[in-house]
Parts: sequence; structure tokens; C-alpha cells
Amino acid sequence: MGVRHAFLLLVATGLIAAAPGRTEAVRDPLPVLDAAGLEQLLSEHSGKVVLLNFWATWCRPCLKEIPALQELSGRYSADEFILVPVSLDDPANASLVVTNFLNRWFPDFSSWLSAEPEMDAIVSVVDRAWNEVLPTSYVLNRNGSVARRLQGGKAIEEFDAAVQAALQP
Repeated sequence: MGVRHAFLLLVATGLIAAAPGRTEAVRDPLPVLDAAGLEQLLSEHSGKVVLLNFWATWCRPCLKEIPALQELSGRYSADEFILVPVSLDDPANASLVVTNFLNRWFPDFSSWLSAEPEMDAIVSVVDRAWNEVLPTSYVLNRNGSVARRLQGGKAIEEFDAAVQAALQP
């Protein structure tokens, strides 16, 4: 492991202390999701528009769009829309890495952790032709089919337009 990689791992896992006086939020362990669990979760939200976001702590564009996703989630009623973020960090250490990362940088952001060792296994639930670009988001319409795929870091306006289109009868 290179020095840079080791440093980034230490920062991500919170082993390098936060700035003095900064308090960390304490959160319950993040829920873990495999491909079958994602299928079940999506079926439970049938009738709603779902924004399924695949992201990772090591993906800079992913991190830049988290505030937009948080704001977007607050714009719509829980009866008509749900945000489902899924971290694709390595499942071997994702619980520690992602939990500590979110506690430090995005304490109000909730996410699922992928339990799948291969990223394609969970993404293929909605897209068998996924090209492994992160971040990738899918707007699912009320019947659960993909209405739009958004790849690369996006601004709230693009997410909002895709969700609005899917909400139309």
C-alpha cells in the first residue's frame, strides 16, 4: 500500500483525529444491502419515484453531489419520492470507512452499504449494461422502471428535472 493510499485510508476511517473542538455525530451502523435486498427495497417503494444513487467515498464527483441529493430529498413528499443512496465502497471495510466518513463530512446523509464484492452485482438490478462510472444515479418511475440514468457529478437542477419528469402522470 502506497503512502498516499495509507493516508487516505487513515483519513477516511477517522484514525487521524478531527480538528480540535469538532464533535462527531454518532450514528447507528449503516444498513447493508445485497442485490436481492435492493430488489426487495425497490419493490417496497412501488408507486413512488425513486432516485437510486450509487456512490463511493473515494469518488470526488460523488461527494460533490451529496449536498444536492440531500436538498433534493427535502423538496418532495415521502409519499411520492424517495432517495436511495448505496455506497459501493469495498464491503470488506465499508462499515467502518463509510460510517466514519459520513459522521465527519455528511452527518445528516443516510446511505446503504453494498454487500456485493463486485459493484456490477448490485447495479445490475437496474442496469445490466452499467459502464462502472461513478457516480451513477437512476430515476425510477412509479412502476419501478428506469426513467433516466444520470452519470458523473450532477447539479440539483438536473436531478430535479429528472424527478419532476418521472412524477408526471
